[in-house]
Amino acid sequence: MGHIPTLQSLIAGRWHGAASHTPLHSALDSTLIYHTHAEKIDFDEALTFARKTGVKTLMRQTFQERAAALKALALYLIERKEELYAISHLTGATRQDSWVDVEGGIGTLFAYASMGSRELPSSNVLHEGPAIALGKRGGFAGTHILVPRGGVAVHINAFNFPIWGLLEKFAPSFLAAMPCIAKPATATSYLTHAVVKMMVDSNLLPDGALQLVIGSTGDLLDRLGGFDAVTFTGSADTAAMLRANGNLIRASVPFTAEADSLNCAVLAPDVLPSDPEFDLFIKEVAREMTGKAGQKCTAIRRVIVPEALVDAVGERLRERLAKITVGDPNVEGVRMGALASMDQHRDVSARVELLARGNEVLFGARDGFKPVGENVASGAFFSPTLLLCRNAMVNDAVHDVEAFGPVSTLMTYNDIDEALELAARGKGSLVTTFATKDPALAAYAVPIVAASHGRVLILDREAAVDSTGHGSPLPQLKHGGPGRAGGGEELGGIRAVKHFLQRAAVQGSPTMLGAVTGEYVRGGAVKESDLHPFRRHFEDLEVGHSLLTHRRTVSEADIVNFGGVSGDYFYMHFDAIAAKDTQFGQRIAHGYFVLSAAAGLFVSPAPGPVLANYGLDNLRFVAPVAIGDTIRARLTCKRKVDRNRTDEQGRGQGVVAWDVQVTNQRDELVASYDILTLVQKRAVDE
Repeated sequence: MGHIPTLQSLIAGRWHGAASHTPLHSALDSTLIYHTHAEKIDFDEALTFARKTGVKTLMRQTFQERAAALKALALYLIERKEELYAISHLTGATRQDSWVDVEGGIGTLFAYASMGSRELPSSNVLHEGPAIALGKRGGFAGTHILVPRGGVAVHINAFNFPIWGLLEKFAPSFLAAMPCIAKPATATSYLTHAVVKMMVDSNLLPDGALQLVIGSTGDLLDRLGGFDAVTFTGSADTAAMLRANGNLIRASVPFTAEADSLNCAVLAPDVLPSDPEFDLFIKEVAREMTGKAGQKCTAIRRVIVPEALVDAVGERLRERLAKITVGDPNVEGVRMGALASMDQHRDVSARVELLARGNEVLFGARDGFKPVGENVASGAFFSPTLLLCRNAMVNDAVHDVEAFGPVSTLMTYNDIDEALELAARGKGSLVTTFATKDPALAAYAVPIVAASHGRVLILDREAAVDSTGHGSPLPQLKHGGPGRAGGGEELGGIRAVKHFLQRAAVQGSPTMLGAVTGEYVRGGAVKESDLHPFRRHFEDLEVGHSLLTHRRTVSEADIVNFGGVSGDYFYMHFDAIAAKDTQFGQRIAHGYFVLSAAAGLFVSPAPGPVLANYGLDNLRFVAPVAIGDTIRARLTCKRKVDRNRTDEQGRGQGVVAWDVQVTNQRDELVASYDILTLVQKRAVDE
């Protein structure tokens, strides 16, 4: 046997460790493939480097620039994905399992790059408005801002998804300008090591943005402070132990846990064996049992079905599981690989033994289990195992014991309320699937299920066309759950970024709030523009640049003409007798006429830097406009976002949000909205 490589930690910008320590074995045949390093890590040095170097380099970039860096990193990694697939194979994963880990992880980088580009400012202050008036005279207001914490994020990950687990935590914390120290589970840390090495080699990350711990975290948690954060994925028992760390409690260090839970799938009583939903349910359960050899925190552990259908469900699942070929994923036809290690194999075996007490084994190793491939006898292969519990209302073990492998327990219920009670017996789960064809039943059940689950998948024939399935957390949606599932949340779009930011309330004058937030706040000082704001290039526009338009008196002809053009002959605009009996007491102009008339007042019609109108946000018709009323508009540059993009001619562009207030002759607000426009930058030689 050749030289066995030693994995190194990445600490303070250098690779650390040379002496061999803990042996790591292939899940397929127990061959020794790597060692962890024996040298201890100086976590004071690691934290100092993250705080003094990592925070500083990240803060030199804006949200938008960090989003662009995430996209560049994702493109770099996707080009090298086959190198990662080759290593992932050693964890026992099939190509499909590795796809979820490798390309799912890289896809999360792409998703956060896109969400950051669309939703975050080109600064490091995220305004969580709108501002609220706190005084009667308009001089005092309040709002909320989110800013980088200035601390370090420690990400502690599980063994099952060495790449996705790293990247789904890294992406939002990086966007939040929070350097991270990643600690993968030792058993599969060699795959995390490989992707981190790629990330470092890309030269796309600022110094100190990412460090990697191979092996023990030592006294790392004891050195954290109140501006730091800890995220954890793994078992509920380990989460509880880490959460109880005395220093984390004393320093009020935020701790987010995503723990393995006894997720369930419920077959609703309206579904019959002849329905497509029945087949979809069977397929989903079998897929969740065997995908990643059942080593998913979202895997279906409890299968809750009507008592009258338990035999039909059991038989169909037996048939499907019997067709699953287990073995070396390199062998053609293999659909399920190995558990991550022999330690994991021993743990799952012990838990299946506990679950089998007093229950029936419908499918297991006795049903022809024979892994295929060379030297698989030494590998961590485990048979798909389906148990049946007929007394789940009184059997605590099936709701408490989790075998983290290809193991599920079928259990029966008598009515929908009993099914929902069984679902809640998991004491908090990450996800549940509710298979039904009845919208009314879904409307009744889902709010009840949602109280104890972080995500609910409603499975029916319509959703099945595009459904990503029970076990796939998506970057745009919350991943996490209450109670046993950890009580936290990962992912969830920009919500996840906000977890790593500090929220603060800010009070002051609208002018001061505008200066702090980088957004114009109503009532604040404006900069009357001698040049029409639409004539200014992106760089020349300043937040607060404003135009107060000339006036226009609304006539009956305006209303008649607009009705003819739009086809809107609503009685309020055309029937004087009916309108007289309303709260307005008279005919009023169309709200969309007021909108159009305001645009006519403030547009600058000649070609210029404003290239396109994205649309309107926050439109409100505040007060009616009657025949004879005179309106005018104030257009103010509210927000600028430099998305670092260029057009086909190579000229840069940015997005500008404009605050529009339409008032009448009494200076009363009649309409209010934001316009989003694409604005060109100056040419290089201008």
